[in-house]
Amino acid sequence: MKKESQNRLALEKSPYLLQHKNNPVDWFPWGEEAFAKARAEEKPVFLSIGYSTCLTILRPIK
Repeated sequence: MKKESQNRLALEKSPYLLQHKNNPVDWFPWGEEAFAKARAEEKPVFLSIGYSTCLTILRPIK
């Protein structure tokens, strides 16, 4: 279920896409809906190939 504050990625199954569901960008998953909108608005498609990092902050043990 998608909350009002989430983008359409909240409806996807991919763990990578789901981690971006609260991003304020109007993301579309790969599919005809994205390409139809781009054609209708005569805009290019910005394609993210998927990049994820893990940031670990280490603290000294006292």
